[in-house]
Amino acid sequence: MEGIQHRTVSVNGINMHVAEKGEQGPLILFLHGFPDLWYSWRHQITALAALGYRALAPDLRGYGGTDAPDSVSDYTCFHVVGDLIALLDAVSPPEKEDKVFVVGHDWGAIIAWYLCLFRPDRVKALFNLSVPFIPYNPRFKPVETWKAFFGNDHYIVRFQEPGVMEAEFAEIGVGRAVLELLSYRVPDPLLLPKGNLFGHPPDTPLDLPPWMSQQDADYYATQFEKTGITGALNYYRNFDRNWELTAAWWKSEIKVPVKFAIGDLDLVYTMPGMKDYIEKGGFKRDVPMLEEAIVMKGVSHWIHQQIPDQINQLLFDFFSKFH
Repeated sequence: MEGIQHRTVSVNGINMHVAEKGEQGPLILFLHGFPDLWYSWRHQITALAALGYRALAPDLRGYGGTDAPDSVSDYTCFHVVGDLIALLDAVSPPEKEDKVFVVGHDWGAIIAWYLCLFRPDRVKALFNLSVPFIPYNPRFKPVETWKAFFGNDHYIVRFQEPGVMEAEFAEIGVGRAVLELLSYRVPDPLLLPKGNLFGHPPDTPLDLPPWMSQQDADYYATQFEKTGITGALNYYRNFDRNWELTAAWWKSEIKVPVKFAIGDLDLVYTMPGMKDYIEKGGFKRDVPMLEEAIVMKGVSHWIHQQIPDQINQLLFDFFSKFH
């Protein structure tokens, strides 16, 4: 896209692809989700750079132009946050700019919460989308909890066994599978039954969402066909491992200024107990510096692509308070 620069940065033992725009001004680090890429932030990168910020959006490890280590255990929260700290050290060293703004969506939001939990000294303020902070709870192991709620066909449960979903996605084409996932925009749990992954024959014409052009779809499909999807799935295969690794942060709070937005048609918002957690005090208890949790009416999981102008304005209004 016009004016967006690309480069590769050596971080934490891997090579990371980053897209950036804006040479001056406060830095905003954008963290994408699943199955996404730096590209999901294309609207925010151009808009915030035009407003005087330096926008930086990496492909997280395992995605796009960034290296994808082979081992599942190389995708823990510690590895990914380590990548980000090394990236910030390279592009915005502490002696120059000790704290940066962070924006995350989906898995990028989860990683952003971990970043704030582990290294709040590097985060000026956080604006997260779609996934609220879910604190460590010793009574609820993540995967078995989702399995109990939604059954064996729930996507998180289905993603656990290495190689299984890769093979099933390959049958319909990984590019097609990614576009099916990106086109999912109902508030119901995502179920992927074997042999009928998306509820229709794989040659059914794809119903792209209105905020995704054919050019956008082609970019996503081409990138994932090139890299495969194993790296992206390995984040899900570390849910339980991350839960074990973060036991030491039990009852810890997020201690940076935060704003949050989610769509009322987001499958995260409609998970059991999530609406009450967000709206009835639990979220604010765990994130005491939460300024506001906004629920956007008629908006799905892909919030920053569906209503980019509104999200861009919210980002600018929030971050402009801190400089």
